[in-house]
Amino acid sequence: AFSASQGRDMRLCVWDLSEDRSAVTDSLLTASVGFCQCSLLETRPGDALLAHPTEHMEEVCVVEMRSWTPVCTLKPDSTLEMLMCMKMWQVRVTAVGSLLLWDVSHRRAYSCLKAHPEPVMCLDIDVCKQKGISGSSEKVLQSWTLDNQQNLQMHDSVQMNNPGVSQLCIRADGKILATAGWDDNIRVFGWKKLKPLAVLQHHTDMVNSRLLAAGSKDQRISVWSIYSES
Repeated sequence: AFSASQGRDMRLCVWDLSEDRSAVTDSLLTASVGFCQCSLLETRPGDALLAHPTEHMEEVCVVEMRSWTPVCTLKPDSTLEMLMCMKMWQVRVTAVGSLLLWDVSHRRAYSCLKAHPEPVMCLDIDVCKQKGISGSSEKVLQSWTLDNQQNLQMHDSVQMNNPGVSQLCIRADGKILATAGWDDNIRVFGWKKLKPLAVLQHHTDMVNSRLLAAGSKDQRISVWSIYSES
């Protein structure tokens, strides 16, 4: 088992987690000083592609993780400013509130959608439903879909009480969405209609199965039970 981490030292590190070990086995210098996190996609057991930002703020580099062999570099035709976040499903976003859908194999952009008036800070994608959601520094969560022509289309939105979303995560079964707000609250929505379900006032990160784990600057990790087993 392995894991990848990304630091402000412009390095991506690969950790060996097998047999209770926790050692760095390899690293990659990205030269990126921006805010965008890397994105990992397992192509088959033991193999994965990694997308990471580069020294050019608007570019994405895709590499094969075992050998760090470059697969491609995605460069937009127009200047879309700084890359803020991305997801390996060939979607990336820019600092002007736009979503950009890429065909990695042909190195070309399929579709561009202006989803927010402010920079997009986070996104997640439901591959089964061909639907995603994004958040920014504003009070609105915006969902969008991918049509049969591979075009991104606006779908639905929900207004929050306070501005700013740092992270989004759709649960694996496609039933609920969790958001990490700048106001230190975790909000839970029904994914189908974006119906508000709960506000967890503690502190934020990922949804996994029926539990939600959140980490905060207060150096604590909380684990929440969202649904019962019944």
